[in-house]
Amino acid sequence: MSAYVLILDDDADVATAAQLLLRRRYGKVATLCDPAGLPALLAQGVPDVVLLDLNFTPGFIDGAEGLALLDLLRAQAQPPAVIAMTAYADVPLAVEALKRGAGDFITKPWDNARLVAAIDQALARRAALRGPTAAAPDLMGESAAMRELKALIAGVAPTEANVMVLGENGVGKELVARAIHALSRRAAGTLLAVDMGALPESTFESELFGHRKGSFTDAKADRAGRFQAARGGSLFLDEIGNMPLVAQAKLLTALERREVTPIGADKPEAIDVRIISATNLEETRLFDPAVFRPDLLFRLNTIVIRVPPLRERREDIPLLLSHYLTHYALQYERPARNVSPAAMDGLLRYEWPGNVRALRHACERAVILGQGADYAFSDFGLPGSGAAADGDEAAAPAWRPPGIASPARAAAVGDMTLDALEREAIASALSQFNGNISHAAKTLGISRAALYRKLGKHGI
Repeated sequence: MSAYVLILDDDADVATAAQLLLRRRYGKVATLCDPAGLPALLAQGVPDVVLLDLNFTPGFIDGAEGLALLDLLRAQAQPPAVIAMTAYADVPLAVEALKRGAGDFITKPWDNARLVAAIDQALARRAALRGPTAAAPDLMGESAAMRELKALIAGVAPTEANVMVLGENGVGKELVARAIHALSRRAAGTLLAVDMGALPESTFESELFGHRKGSFTDAKADRAGRFQAARGGSLFLDEIGNMPLVAQAKLLTALERREVTPIGADKPEAIDVRIISATNLEETRLFDPAVFRPDLLFRLNTIVIRVPPLRERREDIPLLLSHYLTHYALQYERPARNVSPAAMDGLLRYEWPGNVRALRHACERAVILGQGADYAFSDFGLPGSGAAADGDEAAAPAWRPPGIASPARAAAVGDMTLDALEREAIASALSQFNGNISHAAKTLGISRAALYRKLGKHGI
């Protein structure tokens, strides 16, 4: 999601933890530990959302510094959304911040889902205030396929119909979901995304429906499920095609009854969410009862939106290249450069098996590693670059993250360090699953959060 998030906190560890959590979800996530640098930073561009700590100087707990910074942020011509971050004991101070213009507050240590939901809600409010034309800036492209897609979104969004978004990995299914939510009557509410493929069966009900304190061994407190957390908004069920049939039955019951029963609760709770789901499964497989329950499918696919792969809208590639190259040049403070004619020819003919996500990664690599006056095709680190640059029509190898050696090359590298072996294992898993984080994490035997941390560590 293309958004600029600033984390303003004097604790560098807290700021870094938030940055690692958020930077794969939003376009730019910056940190600032010294509030004295805020005016200079604002002069370079005002963030969309600011996570603002309310106390900075050791020994001072009255929040005066944070409230002064809040006043400065609110005084901007186009002020950012501000989310106050505070310790539990400072909740009255956070309430004061709300009165002074903050849109929400988060207690530390935060719940990751709650933090992301708060930011998404803040962005949705900004989008709603700007109007429909600015609500979905990430759906870039003026091809006939994209114009048709945007028109369909505009027609569907104001309704309450459940929507299923179909498309390959990397085409932007989540962006479509966010556009639907931003243009809906629920835009002021939360859009909460859930990776259904990453939910273990053992915690499925707890994650979606919540639980009561003491209902099982690790239930140390009451916890709201995703359905309750998204009340009044939209729930985006990503990778829904990867759900086991047992979990599908439980989801179907909740949708049919419009209520959920938290684990350990005596009675059900009504739910008020709009369901947007997405999968990269082929439609023929979705209609296979051994893969997906027909009764659940009919609950979810009232409206079906098919997102075209990048190879079917090649005329949008120059616009996408310009956007991402400019974005990363600004982010990494690199000079603006043009794409050479030969490179553009190769990029237009490339099959883009990873779609827009792969193009974005390739642009980031080109900005970081490119050395010439113009971007060359080799700067983008795409498989088969030699053949593509020469105009050959040979099929390209499978996708892999920009800058990562192929498995054959990796196997030939001797005397590798433990860090290097870990990096290659991650790269191999990502390549195997076409960049799908959930599947790669499962294969590696780690959580999605741990994989994100390792991606940051290795610069992948």
